[in-house]
Amino acid sequence: MNQPAKKKTQTPKDQEFTESERAAMKERAKELKAEARSNKNKAQGESNLLAKIAEMPEPDRSIATRIHEIIKATAPDLFPKTWYGMPAYAKDGKVICFFQSAQKFEVRYCTFGFNDAATLDEGAMWPTGFALIELTPAVEQRIIDLVKKAVGAN
Repeated sequence: MNQPAKKKTQTPKDQEFTESERAAMKERAKELKAEARSNKNKAQGESNLLAKIAEMPEPDRSIATRIHEIIKATAPDLFPKTWYGMPAYAKDGKVICFFQSAQKFEVRYCTFGFNDAATLDEGAMWPTGFALIELTPAVEQRIIDLVKKAVGAN
């Protein structure tokens, strides 16, 4: 029995991905292949993460480096990795939190964010992303508190 020919759908211009979004998706595909090869080797994940941080321009690089130190000290069981070309930290294979350089998508601030696997639940609504322009002692403490809560250490 003949099946009807499939229609090709056109994507409207306003729904096309930007060049930086396409690059992030390609990067994620490479990361998935690398993860399969490394067999979830924590040292390799950290090496990949640190390489991504090293590529960042200042001040993003310094902020990402310090956040990495904070997360390692606060939640050493989290698995460091890259996720869409960003430093990220996973638990049981699920990304809990990530750092996005301001330069990655040419925006005015870095983002420290959490995914749904993070246990930040607070009533019917809670924040999962934070704009970040510098690390002060108060900001560092807030990150520590959020990471502890995200991994269920509070």
